Amino acid sequence: MKFLPAPWRWKFITGQAGGGDGCVFCEAAASADDPAALVCYRGRDYFVMLNRYPYSSGHLMVAPLAHLASPEQAPEGSLAELWELTRRALLVLRQAFRPDGFNVGMNIGQAAGAGIKDHFHQHIVPRWQGDANFMATVGGTRVLSYDLEAVYTAVRDAFAR
Repeated sequence: MKFLPAPWRWKFITGQAGGGDGCVFCEAAASADDPAALVCYRGRDYFVMLNRYPYSSGHLMVAPLAHLASPEQAPEGSLAELWELTRRALLVLRQAFRPDGFNVGMNIGQAAGAGIKDHFHQHIVPRWQGDANFMATVGGTRVLSYDLEAVYTAVRDAFAR
């Protein structure tokens, strides 16, 4: 078995990434400063934010505004908005960054690999031919083509259109 180290994620895993002891999604949802929280778009029941520790440039997450551990806890009918924002995120990322493909999905619960196990969220990860795999890390290096602020601005502005 081979192991791929990802030391850049240590701060996230150990809770040293900032934001205090609370839920990063609840903190982002409650923030009045969308750029600082990396919130690109707010809907009725869900919001879109940029991942501060991305697997690739443009890695977005769609999360409910309410603190819910799993989609079956969401109010009936509200999941349509999750999928509509996922669809819009794909369109926005295609326009802004022209990826060759995407990984889309969620890890529900700690046993399934959820880093934030108590607040479900959908990942939308842009992929390019020849990129450095889902975890874009080799020897402790992330391969990100754009800086976080430039990606945030491009995605937020595209959602606003």
